[in-house]
Amino acid sequence: MANPVLPSSGVLSPLGLDAVRLNPGFWGDRAALNREVTIAHCQEWEEREGWIGNFRGERPRRGREFSDSETYKLLEAMAWADHPALPALAETVAQAQEGDGYLNTRWSGSRYTDFEWGHELYCYGHLIQAGVARLRMHGEDRLTQVAIKAADHVCRRFMEGTRTCGHPVIEMALVELYRVTGTERYLEMARRFVERRGLPALADIPFGRAYFQDDMPVRQAQVFRGHVVRALYLASGVVDVAVETGDQELLKAVEAQWERTVARRTHLTGGMGSRHIDESYGDDYELPPDRAYNETCASIASIMLAHRLLLATGDARYADLAERTLYNMLATGVALDGRSFFYANPLQVRVPAVPLEGVNHAAEGGLRSPWFDVSCCPHNIARTLASLPAYLATSSADGIQIHHPTPSEIRHGGLAVRVETGYPWAGSVTVRVLEGGEGRIGLRVPAWATDATLAHVPASSPESPLPEGPVIRPVDPGYAYVDGPWQAGDEIRLELPMAPRWTLPDRRIDALRGSAAVERGPLVYCAESVGDEPRLGDLTARVLPPEEREADGVVELEVAASLRSGDGDGWPYAPADGRADESAEPTDVTLRLVPYHRWGNRGPATMRVWLPIQEK
Repeated sequence: MANPVLPSSGVLSPLGLDAVRLNPGFWGDRAALNREVTIAHCQEWEEREGWIGNFRGERPRRGREFSDSETYKLLEAMAWADHPALPALAETVAQAQEGDGYLNTRWSGSRYTDFEWGHELYCYGHLIQAGVARLRMHGEDRLTQVAIKAADHVCRRFMEGTRTCGHPVIEMALVELYRVTGTERYLEMARRFVERRGLPALADIPFGRAYFQDDMPVRQAQVFRGHVVRALYLASGVVDVAVETGDQELLKAVEAQWERTVARRTHLTGGMGSRHIDESYGDDYELPPDRAYNETCASIASIMLAHRLLLATGDARYADLAERTLYNMLATGVALDGRSFFYANPLQVRVPAVPLEGVNHAAEGGLRSPWFDVSCCPHNIARTLASLPAYLATSSADGIQIHHPTPSEIRHGGLAVRVETGYPWAGSVTVRVLEGGEGRIGLRVPAWATDATLAHVPASSPESPLPEGPVIRPVDPGYAYVDGPWQAGDEIRLELPMAPRWTLPDRRIDALRGSAAVERGPLVYCAESVGDEPRLGDLTARVLPPEEREADGVVELEVAASLRSGDGDGWPYAPADGRADESAEPTDVTLRLVPYHRWGNRGPATMRVWLPIQEK
């Protein structure tokens, strides 16, 4: 089955790219742009920066010590997209592999001398994931042979000992290779890597061992901590190991860590990461909007983990977070033209960024860049969009479940349905049966949709015409099910309430007190100021129902606000029973809000998600 995650057990089974086909729509358009533009863009820049040339032996070697991994992620994206450029690139990579399976353009000749920062096993992980993608989409070929040879080298070198890699990813890659080949040593190697971490397996560093999740064994941790991408990649591998070995204690440990992390260390957009200095989580409720790091790769890792936990447990809360992260992080990470990207994703930008045409040498900034010194994010976006259909729907013994409604066709067990919807702009979702069959169909009702309704409309015929009207029933957040059998023409109609809503932060989030945000459906909205538009720091919003306006199919919002003009030269503090000195009385204005994933497409801008609100 063409799927990046294919566990042998669990409450739900994923439906892969061979069972789910995207049609034009929010995600279908992005997947098509990814295949037609973004993948080629990544390959062009890798050639320009010399990262592919490293595999040809070109000197001096160029790129960071882990740049090989970006080529492997590009190969994975090509594999899922069935891209014609894959065979030639795979052959280039294969020429650099050594006889015993070792493959690294940076460390050949000085192997395994830096487990903390060398990224050798990390690079293998992405190579193996590319190989798995190719095996499932195409079958055995040059790329799959290279990946398996590298995995066998890893098992020979590391099955005994105490070491692991400073950057996890090898764990979930080896488990997936086990799943596709049935070779037990790959699973055992992944299990040992998981159990070694925290004993410790790595040297201490200035950031502390928590940066590597090496400060305590996985089973003892209470929350995700340290470098966010590392933490989430590790947790994904841990879930994979737990599922394949039947280790319920290990699975429960990750579930508990995820729950506390979501409750205390996750931004409204689903982004994770509060600190720039080490790309890490902060403490509980440390969620500053302007200094939020929220790396795009971290959001993709979060989607990977939530999807694995969904498959293992069937719990809708994992799909809820995945949806939030898909629409407000993954969709944000790439510009509408598919050629520039965000690395960090703050929730407030105070100063417009300076336009940049070439390589961005810093991850920070409020403007998408065509390339970065560390370009993990463009490649991660490419491989995720290429494999996105595999995240949308699942099956179980009693039917299929649609977790993320988007225009698509889904086939499983003789049943074929078409999903028709304008989501996320519109709340109507129609599931039309194309080919009849047995089983029940389940649709996820998001946690925010507290007034949703569902109707089952049977197909009409001269012998059994439709009744006066379908029975409409309210459905609660979670999953709404309709039982078969099904015949062609049957429909399920889900109506999700799409009225904009104000959201208040937990008062323990110090940086957000006195502010509110606006959401509509799965989308988080933000204020954006370009050019001569009002300075966002001078605006205060009123918590009144926002007005909707549609432009080219995109729903924008307008909220009532007050604008305080002047330079603000007075003292900005006052006693508790007084009032701060303010230079001028405010004027009433209308503040335009755009979906967060669309900000930054009009050029350099300031932006904020959390709006200061007027005191009553």
